Amino acid sequence: MGRSITFDFPPQRIVSLVPSQTELLFDLGLDEEVVGITKFCVHPQEKWRTRPKIGGTKKFHFDRIADLQPNLIIGNKEENDRHHIEQLTAQYPVWMSDIKTLDDALDMIVMIGELTGKAAASTALALRIHQAFTKIKNGQTGKPKRRAAFFIWKNPYMVAAADTFIDTMLEAAGFINVFADKTRYPEVTLAEVAARQPDALLLSSEPFPFSEKHFPEIRKECQQEAIKLVDGEMFSWYGSRMLKAAGYFVNLQHELLSDIH
Repeated sequence: MGRSITFDFPPQRIVSLVPSQTELLFDLGLDEEVVGITKFCVHPQEKWRTRPKIGGTKKFHFDRIADLQPNLIIGNKEENDRHHIEQLTAQYPVWMSDIKTLDDALDMIVMIGELTGKAAASTALALRIHQAFTKIKNGQTGKPKRRAAFFIWKNPYMVAAADTFIDTMLEAAGFINVFADKTRYPEVTLAEVAARQPDALLLSSEPFPFSEKHFPEIRKECQQEAIKLVDGEMFSWYGSRMLKAAGYFVNLQHELLSDIH
């Protein structure tokens, strides 16, 4: 981010503004240190139920943050609103991640460990995730990749394109993103999707909660493609959940093979 921050080390009162990074903090053993989270920080469930909430990822309750007296706030460039982050940086040390690729995510894991006094645990976790994704890549050698469209929203339909972490995860999972020539999250029509001839349509569970009730409308335009509901967290959470995502991607490819054949 091109900024320097100063804080008491190791931080004893951390507020996390991003669900995937909140889960990472707890998985690194920072139980007592994490004093505030967002309402979307649903993992681990027991922490979500008991930890003070500071609002959402885009809109914070500044009074609640002030009451928590944080000595480190951890956020993300894409998920948090710039104006609100600038308000926080005027009062607190705010460390921001900026993640587009798998390497970005692995670097973030290591850096958060260094920031919080958990360097050994974070380095070991990043290595395990790297090894898991390397194993997936090696297993794909010589195999044809399926073409996919990844839906994140409805009314209007929106897909994940290039310059997103989801696009990186699609590639890691063995897919070719049929919208890789576009950037970010473009609006699309079902006719546009069908014209790109994907093998599979992946309907995410978040941020829009797709379900099987949406299949008939999609099938009217996209008749030849396999349609699959997928766990959006596995494609978009860039913390410790990536360790679970590796196995999820392998199973997803096996399921799609059955669906397509």
